[in-house]
Amino acid sequence: MFELKERDGLARICELTTPHGTVTTPVLLPVVNPNYLTITPKEMKDRLGVQMVITNSYIIRGTEALRERAESKGVHELLGFDGPVMTDSGTFQDHVYGDVKVGHREIVMFQSAIGSDIGTILDVFSEPEFTREEAKEAVDETLRRAKESVPLRGEMLLAGTVQGGIYPDLRELCAREISALDCGVHPIGGVVPLLENYRFKDVAEVIIASKKGLDPSRPVHLFGAGHPMMFPLAVLLGCDMFDSASYAKYAREDRLMYPTGTRFLGDLHDLACHCPACVRTSVQELKQMPRSDRTKLLAEHNLHVSLAEIRSVKNAIHEGSIWEMAEMRARAHPALLDALRALRKHKEYLEQFEPTSRRGAFFYCGPESYHRPTVARYQERYFARYRRPSAKVLVGFEEGEKPYSRAYAKEIAAVSQKTDAAFLVASFFGPAPLELDEFYPIAQSVIPKEFDAEVREGMNEVMERHAHSHGYPLAVMWEGEETLRFLSDMVPGTASGRDPDIARCRAVLDMQFGKGAGDVLDGRKVEIVKSERTGKIRNVIIDGVHALSMRAADGRFSPRLEGGRMLKEHLPPPRMRVKIEDEPAEFAAKGNNVFAKFVLDCDPEIRPGDDVLVVNTRDELVAVGRALMNREEMLAFKRGISVRVKDSSE
Repeated sequence: MFELKERDGLARICELTTPHGTVTTPVLLPVVNPNYLTITPKEMKDRLGVQMVITNSYIIRGTEALRERAESKGVHELLGFDGPVMTDSGTFQDHVYGDVKVGHREIVMFQSAIGSDIGTILDVFSEPEFTREEAKEAVDETLRRAKESVPLRGEMLLAGTVQGGIYPDLRELCAREISALDCGVHPIGGVVPLLENYRFKDVAEVIIASKKGLDPSRPVHLFGAGHPMMFPLAVLLGCDMFDSASYAKYAREDRLMYPTGTRFLGDLHDLACHCPACVRTSVQELKQMPRSDRTKLLAEHNLHVSLAEIRSVKNAIHEGSIWEMAEMRARAHPALLDALRALRKHKEYLEQFEPTSRRGAFFYCGPESYHRPTVARYQERYFARYRRPSAKVLVGFEEGEKPYSRAYAKEIAAVSQKTDAAFLVASFFGPAPLELDEFYPIAQSVIPKEFDAEVREGMNEVMERHAHSHGYPLAVMWEGEETLRFLSDMVPGTASGRDPDIARCRAVLDMQFGKGAGDVLDGRKVEIVKSERTGKIRNVIIDGVHALSMRAADGRFSPRLEGGRMLKEHLPPPRMRVKIEDEPAEFAAKGNNVFAKFVLDCDPEIRPGDDVLVVNTRDELVAVGRALMNREEMLAFKRGISVRVKDSSE
């Protein structure tokens, strides 16, 4: 029903299968009011590429002509749309107008009867102004209704809505309880008043709290978030579906939607838009049009822009740049920037889903970039996993060109003639030993030469922590000839003769697989194969066996099967293991990928992109590969690949 295809942290591209076809998420569902068709659903699909629409079953049921046709022909025939249709239940109407005259069982059965692909429970809308007690009552009633609605859904997927107001613990509680039910989709409800009042920070908190409780194998629909300026941030936080009535509502008010906000037609000199609706007209022509024609054209513009932003979000997920997109879009409004900055306190949660490396470089977009989970992870793992060499002195350099070992080659050579030294750069990400200067994200980053004060303060704090824990007898920052003279006087000698390639391999193994993994090289004959063009390590031969390959893209190792066996000896269970059922293990041993539904357990420290050991129930290694999911996702998803196998035992 829901299968993960591509991901960038919590942001993901999935396939959602319904009785009327498969849609690719993230997806925007235009709201269709059958009483007021500004743009027909058929036009939406044929001319704008809309995959799926949403309509209101309460309105259909309450309008006799619509009800009779829907009950006899079905909702797809009523709308003239042959793709998937989702129906809402009347919750929002009850919130706005009150006194919805339909029961929660009755509306679910009606949605099923008219052939909805996805129907929605009649939940209780939680107002932002609700006290905690009122919000808890709404949650309790929503859960009661959901439990009674599930048996009535028939073949229809049921959307179980998460409520709880602005109380994170209630949101998480509601999400966890409703995830235990047989629901196919989980909308996050009660956010429209927050969106209308630009309380984007509260929206972000609501999404995160809900995601913490929700089953990660089910799509998340952010109800009422139909403006394109919200899409990047919401997708970054794990939302898969959106609905928009704004495209038509704003058009009726002569308002145009853009990824950076909304503009009144009367305030525009030029349209400054290249969508199909705008290229064939002008501001003056629009103003002179009959209102109905203008409304339709503006609605088309609003839909084109919204759908284009969804496509841009998908591209960002494919490229591994969703953080960059969200940070750049956040500059559109101070309230969005507040929401982005609120994510800092959730780094520990977000890190669990953050890929260990990306296709593209880490791209600095502002001081907020310093607070991404990737930066926090590097720092945490450096202090927990990196083991320093036994040198007499540590020489530090300021952030500079990459790779550092090449940029500071002359300085390194000069120091090595004077004393036994190790070298480190005070980088944007934290302490960066030269052994790790090709390791993601150190080398794979684009950062400015001058940092914001906030970033500089953060870097200084991390380096101060390092200064108190590095363990070297002496540490100095490079200051040219003065440093050389100081070292000659204080710690005279020469370089120890440590093999820099072995040191690099050892450091990367520790950072990648955990402290101690580098010991796999101890007492063995190790041969290093380098690229003739770049001089970078490509393969590691251990005792005559090709054990490891270093990826040029991220400076991390891809173990071959024999390398996996060697690592397994040094990594006690469940470290870096994905344990699967014995019969599927036989297929994995033949090179087949591992599907999530066969995973029995795995190391909770595994992150998407990690190189992992695939074992059977007897802890026998059958394959090595790269994880596409973390533990929570592997145990939740029933469809899709969890580990892409790279080498196997047969």
